[in-house]
Amino acid sequence: MDINNFTIHEYASIKDALKKVDLGITKVLLVLDDNQGLKGTLTDGDVRRYLLHGNSFDNNIYEVYNKNPITIRAKYFTVDIAKILIVENKIDLLPILDDNNRVVEIIHRDKLFFEAGLAVPNTSRVHVPVVIMAGGKGTRMEPFTKILPKPLIPIGDTPIIEVIMDEFHKQAVNKYYLTLNFRGEMIEAYFKHNDKQYDIEYVWEDNFYGTAGCLRLLMDKISDTFIVSNCDVIVKANYEEVLKLHKEQGAKLTVLSSIQHHKIPYGVISYGEGGVVTEIREKPEYSFNINTGIYILERSALDYIPENQVFHMTDLMSALIQNGHKVVTYPVNENEYVDIGQWEEYKKAMEKLQLLK
Repeated sequence: MDINNFTIHEYASIKDALKKVDLGITKVLLVLDDNQGLKGTLTDGDVRRYLLHGNSFDNNIYEVYNKNPITIRAKYFTVDIAKILIVENKIDLLPILDDNNRVVEIIHRDKLFFEAGLAVPNTSRVHVPVVIMAGGKGTRMEPFTKILPKPLIPIGDTPIIEVIMDEFHKQAVNKYYLTLNFRGEMIEAYFKHNDKQYDIEYVWEDNFYGTAGCLRLLMDKISDTFIVSNCDVIVKANYEEVLKLHKEQGAKLTVLSSIQHHKIPYGVISYGEGGVVTEIREKPEYSFNINTGIYILERSALDYIPENQVFHMTDLMSALIQNGHKVVTYPVNENEYVDIGQWEEYKKAMEKLQLLK
């Protein structure tokens, strides 16, 4: 295992850390000084909490990383001790250090337990239903959707809607509501002949009511918190953590957002009155959060959705905010968000899903 894939310099920025996490196979980075000595550890959760306090992507990681990480000296290392440290401290990465505080090896939780033939501990458990909005026409995916509905687009040998359900099932979700309309009979027929024992209830629209309008039909079916997902996105998040944030914040709606980094391939000019140039930035990079299309909602949020009208999730968020309710976001890293809603993203998404397995 190449240790360099898991390390970052102590003077790096938050943005640098996010990029490194996106490239790696773990959510933990080892923070090193100029002499390659271990200064601490940094998790994606540390970064997320920091950003949620309104801090900048450009700030240094010094304020964020854990300066008292769990470690073990090489001369004391055994597999049994490593297992105890990982389980008791609920950590994903255990650094093994020499007497000069340099990392000589790292032990990854999943790899350690997998090689020992043991179940990986601390699995997320989510006991809320998931609503998948599967009634759209999928016009961005034509001509494919002139034959099949978008939720049945294959990812390998499996339709995207089933891939989404499988991902939620890994976190113990078993109850699903599928909102259907366009070619919905084909989706229902697919699951009638599917051998997976998911508890599925179909909710039929009599018209196209937008991304939130169809949720009004669930008012008599759902009594508490639930998850809503578009039928063409996957977000690799720990939904137990998402629900925890949602409850702690007293939110009526939580939207999962994806942190995106985009570099402008030109010099960007800023100027003032009279066209006087004040700054030139060569190929600047911007970081921002986008809506992934996955949400956590309280049942009472449905009261703000009008009947028999086109109403989108953005409309619902605006209505909640205007009526004094809290709407919050849970950011995830760029590579944890997969969108296959349009052809140009389809192949890219297939490749990304292979990397995330």
